[in-house]
Formats: sequence, structure tokens, C-alpha cells
Amino acid sequence: MAAGTPREELNGWLLFGAMAEPHAHLDKALTAERVPNPRGDLMGAIEAWTKAASDGLFTPDEIADRATDALGLLLANGATAVRTHVNVGTGEDALQAVREARHRMADLMDVQIVALTSNPITGSEGRGNRRALVAALDIGVDLIGGCPHLDPDGTALMTDALAAASDAGIGLDLHVDEMLDPGILYLPELAQMVIDTDFAHPVTASHCVTLGLQSPDVQEAVSRLVADAGMSVVALPQTNLFLQGRDHPTATPRGLTAIGALRRSGALVCAGADNVQDPFNLVGRSDPLETAALLVMAGHLLPDEAFRMVGTDARACMGLPSAGPVVGAVADLVAIDAPSVRGAIADAPMARKVFHRGKLVATTSQSRTIHR
Repeated sequence: MAAGTPREELNGWLLFGAMAEPHAHLDKALTAERVPNPRGDLMGAIEAWTKAASDGLFTPDEIADRATDALGLLLANGATAVRTHVNVGTGEDALQAVREARHRMADLMDVQIVALTSNPITGSEGRGNRRALVAALDIGVDLIGGCPHLDPDGTALMTDALAAASDAGIGLDLHVDEMLDPGILYLPELAQMVIDTDFAHPVTASHCVTLGLQSPDVQEAVSRLVADAGMSVVALPQTNLFLQGRDHPTATPRGLTAIGALRRSGALVCAGADNVQDPFNLVGRSDPLETAALLVMAGHLLPDEAFRMVGTDARACMGLPSAGPVVGAVADLVAIDAPSVRGAIADAPMARKVFHRGKLVATTSQSRTIHR
């Protein structure tokens, strides 16, 4: 080791590659107290947020400060890379604010921004939302997003999104099939479009809930098509467990995609938290280990598999190289006071040290005293 190289005493803590959050909504994060969602379902959350935004409840400075706080929570918990969706249909304020938050954290973590379009974006009623996407592309984003299952013409939305992303030279990350209607299944159509157009940039399908409602044969066939298209899928157990299934009082579905079939097909599957403490998800610790724990419990994965989905696979979904304490990997690391990966997921100790490109960027300590 060269003289003067910084050293950190890890005290025997577990050391592993830093985690990532591949699907966040920083413009909405930490607003649960201010934007209630009494119904608790997806449309209730959308309506509550749309009203709050139209009422001017949030200023650009407030959004930037909240987004910065949300990034800080993720970083302190060990996520050194974040991909966030930002609504762009209500003007430029939210996008500019999240870009400001990214600027504030630029030396500490990697942040990607997805321009999440509002619905409808197709047809004559979608003109304003299409103009909003053009404005967002002019400002600068990393990917284009949207929700085909919420648009009057989901097929046209996907066609247009692929064309716009191709013209802009960027990737695509769509909210796909985020509902419990098995008759809605845009995922294979999107995969076939990617193949047919020979789309040259990364494509991610987030949620993909209705794939989990299909028969095993359909799950396997769609998963193979997704793998052939080279697409990534992001499972989002926390928010989907909260939002989905409220109209199914018997044998309530879990609202998760077909993780097993997708992984068996060779498709890249990772996991994120989605919304955190806002009308779409009232709780959440901004901790990828929380997502991993839900994958173990609700997704029936082993701890090492769940951890990979919030670590190596999440970074790969974001187009980032692997990180870890091995030669040739990026020096994004997390040291945690835990005996094993399973123990880290189970206990989620607060005591952590986080490194980004070899530099210590966050430290959290904790103590416990039993008074007898």
C-alpha cells in the first residue's frame, strides 16, 4: 500500500460490494404526512399526488431538499447507485429539482434520471404530455419512462417511447403491467418490439406484476422472450405489496412478477424499493436490505439470491460494472456489523461504512444497552 493511503479499521465487520436502488421516485419521496392516500391503492395514490402537484404543494427548492435527503438515506444504507423516475408531465420543476439533488451528491454516488411521462401521452389528449417529454429531453435525462397499461393505447405508447429513446440515443425504463388483471400483458409485446426494431440501447421493464398471474407455460414463454430481447426486469416487492391486492380479500395475490421463471430463462432480474414514505408506500427505510428481506419472505428466494438482486444484478440493470472487494471491481463497498449476508438481511444493522470509488462517503453507528 502506498504511503499516505487512507485506512479504515473495519473491526471484523462483513465487507461486500455496494448495493443499488434501480427504481426510486425521488420527487415524491418522504411526503406521506403531507399527501395522504386513504384508499391505499394505486389509483388513490396517483389521484392524491396529482392533486397535490396541481395545488402547488411543492416548490422546486423543497423537492430538491427532499430528494437530497432521500439520496442521503439510501447512501448511508449502502446504495451508491440510484435510478429515479421523475414525473415530467406537470412541468419542469420536479426534473430540475432532482437534477439539483443529483448535483449535490455527485461526488458521493451515481444517480440516473428517468423521464416518467404522464398519461395519456397518446392521441389528441396526449399532446401536452408529449410536449413535456420533449422539454425533459432538452433539459437532459438518462432514460425515457412511461406506463403503457395506464394509457388508452399502450401499444402506441411503447412504439413512440422506443422511437423517442432511439432518436435521443438513450435507454428505456417503463412501468409495465402494474396491476392484477391477468388480461393485461404488455411485457411480451414490448420484448418483441425491442427485438424487431433492433433497439440499440438498454431496456428495462419495471413491476411486470401480471406476469406473476399467468400459467407456468406462459410465464416461461414470456420470460424467454424477455431474455432474447436482452431486457432487464425490476421487481418491486415493497410498494406492490402495499398497493396491490386490496380488491382480493381471499387468497390475496402478492403483486410480484414471476421472478423464478425470469431467472430460469436467463433474463436479468433485479429488485428495488420503488416509492418510500409517500402516498404510494407509506413506509420504507430506504435500505436495499429491506427489499432483500421482502424477496426472501414474499418471493421465496434464499438470502444470497435476494442480496444479488439488490447488489450485483441491480448495478448490471443500471449498466454499471460490478462492485466489491475483488481485483478489477469498482471500489464501491459496504462494511456492516453482521456475521453473514443472511445475518445482514435479517437484522439490517445500522452500523455501516459506505465507500464510493474507494472513498469513505457515509458512516452510521449504533449502540445497544440492556439495563437490567
